Amino acid sequence: MSDFKPGVGKIVKKWEDVLSPEEFHVLRKGGTERPHVGEYTNTTTEGVYSCRACGTELFRSDEKFDSHCGWPSFFAPLAEDSVRYIQDRSLGMIRTEVRCAACDSHLGHVFEGEGYSTPTDLRYCINSISLRLEEKEQ
Repeated sequence: MSDFKPGVGKIVKKWEDVLSPEEFHVLRKGGTERPHVGEYTNTTTEGVYSCRACGTELFRSDEKFDSHCGWPSFFAPLAEDSVRYIQDRSLGMIRTEVRCAACDSHLGHVFEGEGYSTPTDLRYCINSISLRLEEKEQ
């Protein structure tokens, strides 16, 4: 996981005009929604999860798993170049922040080595409010 991705932030908008105050707080200011309240925390709907700010496809429902942490969890992004990683030293610990590579919006954090029985041993803990689900057509 590297910190730099070419083209990061290539999508630029006046975010206050296109996002709700809650979306702006999480996506543009790096906030976190409360656990267990997000729209996609417990959904098992098949489809693709995109960045709520810019629409870039980020995760697929096949990579989503129930971690019981209070936020949607995925074991891998749709494509490694769809996200970027930043070392986060807030809250007195070192974590890895996950951002949309296209618009640089805050999505959540990724954790490693927690013992989940997933193919990657990674947990992308993503705010529901950072995502929009496009359901798979039946």
